[in-house]
Amino acid sequence: MKLRFWGVRGSTPTPQPENLRYGGNTPCLEFRSEGGSLLIVDCGSGLRMLGKAWSKEFGNRPIRAHILISHFHWDHIQGLPFFSPLYQSNNQFHIHSYRPSVGPLEDTLGGQMSNPYFPIDMNTMSARREFSEIGEGAFQLDDFRVQARHMNHPQGCLAFRIANHDKVVVYATDNEPGDDASDRAVRELARDADVLIYDCQYTREQLEDEKGGWGHSSWEEGVEICRECGVKEFILFHHDPDNNDDRIDELQEKARGRFPNSRAAFEGLELTL
Repeated sequence: MKLRFWGVRGSTPTPQPENLRYGGNTPCLEFRSEGGSLLIVDCGSGLRMLGKAWSKEFGNRPIRAHILISHFHWDHIQGLPFFSPLYQSNNQFHIHSYRPSVGPLEDTLGGQMSNPYFPIDMNTMSARREFSEIGEGAFQLDDFRVQARHMNHPQGCLAFRIANHDKVVVYATDNEPGDDASDRAVRELARDADVLIYDCQYTREQLEDEKGGWGHSSWEEGVEICRECGVKEFILFHHDPDNNDDRIDELQEKARGRFPNSRAAFEGLELTL
């Protein structure tokens, strides 16, 4: 299984010189199985560059992929209107997420392209699109075995345990610790995982002060999960828009002080498991 990070920033894109090493695009990950199956996790602004890369790689050949969306805050869906493979009729995408409280999944995702927010709507996308509303539980997406659990985040969020053969990556972003159910859920997902990609937008001190209730976590919590659950590698993710490269370096070193196999996610980071 291969994994590439196309967006690692939380909340809003930050195209600033002081953020160039880690990147300013919002969450988007690309998974490829050993057998060549394609899976996208989250559709932040990093999805645009993934689309350009796939269009160059595949040319006129059809693209078939599954998409998992953790939740519907803008930083996790804002790349969809700019994902060029969605405008090519020979491509096929199957989008999976939980049912939003405001209506069906397809309508919710299309809402960001409705009048007056966008010049065209989703009907302009000529690729074949399927939508599946999912809940907690395990399911198969081609070569990937996925387990989903609810996290503690305003309006909801799903975390995913993604397995291909005997390798496991856990994607658990936008989660605030302190809720018993979600604290148990993230640890159950992380048990013996090869990689934990975890929400580290704030520090524990910030969560105890002005950032409590915003729905995010800390590198300290991520380290504790890794140590408790036998995780092999910890990746700090969903970087705060106010944290520049130097600040993320500092947080990475602090995490390594408690869990040596830690690193902060950056755009272009590739993992082969």
